[in-house]
Amino acid sequence: MRLLHTMLRVGNLDKSIQFYTEVLNMKLLRQKDYPDGKFTLAFIGYGDEADNTVIELTHNWDTEQYDLGNGFGHLAIEVDDVYQSTRLIKQRGGKIIRDAGPMNAGTTIIAFVEDPDGYQIELLGSKS
Repeated sequence: MRLLHTMLRVGNLDKSIQFYTEVLNMKLLRQKDYPDGKFTLAFIGYGDEADNTVIELTHNWDTEQYDLGNGFGHLAIEVDDVYQSTRLIKQRGGKIIRDAGPMNAGTTIIAFVEDPDGYQIELLGSKS
């Protein structure tokens, strides 16, 4: 068994794809419209789906915004340098909601960025 993907519902698919590909440097792996169901699926990630867990962006054509609720926490991405990554994300127009620095009650360097729909993404320093 392995984890295949995490699905996020998004209000503006083009804006979300732009964020994940241009701000976070992921690749658009595949995209397909389902006219009978009035939705589009787009799969993004850092590598091929055969070897990597990816994100499925689901855009329901009749929904522009979602209530995120309080049950979902965040996605996490490992980066080589959290400080450098946050600088690059800001330069690319990304919204940093917690600057790089040690986590609360710990020493691991983290930061948080928010995607166009309000989903939070934690950046964690590489353990190597």
